[in-house]
Amino acid sequence: MAIHEVFMPALSSTMTEGKIVSWQKSPGDKVEKGETVLIVESDKADMDVESFYEGYLATIIVPAGEAAPVGNTIALIAETQAEIEQAKQKASSQSATTSAPAPVAQAVAASSQATTATVAAAPPTTSRNGRIVASPRARKLAKELNIDLARLSGSGPHGRIVAEDVQAASGGSTSTPTVQPSIPAPTVSKPVAPVSAPAPATVTLGEVAPMNTLQNAVVRNMTASLSVPVFRVGYTITTDALDQLYKQLKSKGVTMTALLAKAVALALQKHPIVNASYVENGIQYHQGINIAIAVAMPDGGLITPVLKNADQVDIYSLSRTWQDLVERSRAKQLQPDEYSSGTFTLSNLGMFGVDRFDAILPQGQGSILAVGASRPQLVVSADGSMAVKRQMQVNITCDHRIIYGADAAAFLQSLAKLIETDVQSLTM
Repeated sequence: MAIHEVFMPALSSTMTEGKIVSWQKSPGDKVEKGETVLIVESDKADMDVESFYEGYLATIIVPAGEAAPVGNTIALIAETQAEIEQAKQKASSQSATTSAPAPVAQAVAASSQATTATVAAAPPTTSRNGRIVASPRARKLAKELNIDLARLSGSGPHGRIVAEDVQAASGGSTSTPTVQPSIPAPTVSKPVAPVSAPAPATVTLGEVAPMNTLQNAVVRNMTASLSVPVFRVGYTITTDALDQLYKQLKSKGVTMTALLAKAVALALQKHPIVNASYVENGIQYHQGINIAIAVAMPDGGLITPVLKNADQVDIYSLSRTWQDLVERSRAKQLQPDEYSSGTFTLSNLGMFGVDRFDAILPQGQGSILAVGASRPQLVVSADGSMAVKRQMQVNITCDHRIIYGADAAAFLQSLAKLIETDVQSLTM
């Protein structure tokens, strides 16, 4: 018999505190191992927090709507009903804000890459005490697809079964893109809706509005970026061929964002240094080309969903994946790996009519590309003839510790050549 503490978990490497969105259990309710106890708002997503203890939720120390530092006690679980009163007395004798993180909390904090947080450390097995270990999303999906979780091997942290494992077992696509030898004939039931600007939030003039968790995360990341020496290079790209291709593919669900991401990814194949990042002991050359794309959130802040291995995925799959990422990001349903695994960032304000702008380098990356709007321009060719062509301005911001001006210029030349003269490679 024992009383177990429920700690505020670390859901990302930058998270210092979490806000409790809701408690899924009430004091006195029975709690099973692996059952979702509460939902916590991390830096950029709402995450289920499960229990590895069986017992009764004796008392809630931090109620819904309030925040607590990572590692602090937020609730107590009693193994028996007889211990509930004892747990309440224990809670009243300690303050949630001064509780020291126990070893169990430290183990949870170290698991920042987990797709679903836990309230205790767990052994690296898919089955614990005869119970299958799977994320809530995976369980829901398995039920919908009639998939037996017992026959699956988990690819998540510590062998945990995640939604991608269930999708793979059903023969569906996963969130991790795979190389496709040929382009399948696309079947789109309806056009993909364009991503629009978020509606302005209601504000009270004259008052100081507190920042939400995501906005505070942006502040921390942008402040950290100030310590990096950066430089910027601009380039003008003619987009007539790209615009024509987009008109041909738009009805098939292809988005301009996906086309730009694919173009950037293919150009990065030739310039791995621009896809690299600085680390203390050298230059980290990434194995995959993962394009993070900035998305404004309706309630403030921004998030960067990631198109993984964008250079290897066909444009139709890339567009579908992007639309799904945008929808889930604005519903705060992304897993940490879906917004923190980018190796190069794309920020496109051209969709809002912006001509040109400079982007701030994201923490942990070597480059970010700012894309302006494509507009008709009167262009004079080398022979003196004039013509109207559509052009866009792009500006790349780079970490000067590892990337030099010639590297950035060569990358932009490759990108321009691909968009202007080899745009059909985006569909291959």
